Amino acid sequence: MHSKIKIVDQKNLFPFILITSLFALWGFANDITNPMVAAFRTIMEISNFKASLIQFAFYGGYATMAIPAALFIQKYSYKKGILLGLALYALGALLFWPAAQYQMFGIFLGSLYILTFGLAFLETTANPFILSLGAKETATQRLNLAQAFNPMGSLLGMFVASKLILAALVSDKQRNAAGELIFSTLDETTKAAIRTNDLMIIRNPYVALGLVVIIMFVVIAMIKMPQTGQVNKVDVKGSIKRLLANSLYREGVIAQVFYVAAQIMCWTFIIQYAENLGIDKATAQNYNIAAMFAFLIGRFVSTFLMKYINARKLLMWFAIAGMITISCTILIEGMPGLYSLIATSAFMSLMFPTIYGIALGTVGNDDTMGSAGLVMAIVGGALMPPLQGAIIDLGRVAFLPAVNASFVLPLISFCVITVYGYRSYKKRLIVN
Repeated sequence: MHSKIKIVDQKNLFPFILITSLFALWGFANDITNPMVAAFRTIMEISNFKASLIQFAFYGGYATMAIPAALFIQKYSYKKGILLGLALYALGALLFWPAAQYQMFGIFLGSLYILTFGLAFLETTANPFILSLGAKETATQRLNLAQAFNPMGSLLGMFVASKLILAALVSDKQRNAAGELIFSTLDETTKAAIRTNDLMIIRNPYVALGLVVIIMFVVIAMIKMPQTGQVNKVDVKGSIKRLLANSLYREGVIAQVFYVAAQIMCWTFIIQYAENLGIDKATAQNYNIAAMFAFLIGRFVSTFLMKYINARKLLMWFAIAGMITISCTILIEGMPGLYSLIATSAFMSLMFPTIYGIALGTVGNDDTMGSAGLVMAIVGGALMPPLQGAIIDLGRVAFLPAVNASFVLPLISFCVITVYGYRSYKKRLIVN
């Protein structure tokens, strides 16, 4: 459709590459954290619902800080917003040291909450900055390309979670002859020693991550950003009023809430789904890695397809495909259901940047506050995973294992996204 227009201008190529690397950084944070729900459930001896508060804290930070981030970069600049985001990111990661020292679940939650203050700044800043680095006609395609590097960071986070954390947890190795976890049945002295060991294992990658983020802070602080990416200065109250009156934007925020919820639920509870089939956590995380590979391939394929197929129509088709695969996850017990859950990630691949690009492409000079609203939509990842965890805690729902039945929540999400894809395509307010 726009094959003759450059996705990124040559003069903006280096800033594009540098800011695109941030997408990998927050992908790493997202996907090293998702498996921690299952890990903390065992180590801290808590329910799936309480363990899911990890996601509530992690994604709740986005909702808390998105608008303050938008106001900050509106007053100052994209670059300063990125630097503050990196500083908060590093602080939250380094706080894992005292959290592990005091062995308090609440401190871990607080650390993740602060860490995602930084991610809120980064996403509120980086997404519109990438959109601005070239022709408007290729904006959504450009954002999909940048977002394609997000799952690369996610894959690294998943690998670290699988090989350096989950595989090393002594608590997950305490099993009987039937393969069932027996950590909770051990004497208190033994459990305390194992808990100390395992929390240190969880702590170390986060502390290392904090140091990497500090290095990134120094590099970006030394680089001059192009003028094309400057923030539009607009009246905040007027901007919010116009955004609320914009139906395509408003519905895009709603669709984004449900998309993020679906993504986090599918990637968090794939471990519980596999465990229900008798698979240990470290091995189950390998299936999560396979899902991320499907997601990564789908991201590049969808970016290519957007040269020839309208992005809004493609969004609708992918959402329908997601409805089909997640229905198989719900209704088919055993490995075929797990494979269907993995396949769902391929169809989720284009959703976040495409919804973002469609919605933000209609707001004109209100892009800073518009970006904040779309980042706030990440709160979907905070609200629905605890509900899914509560369903899993039921054991069974009607004729299905509760873990299977719990994926009705992502199914509902894909229904909402399908409707948005259809409605946005029919309205044809922007050209991608």
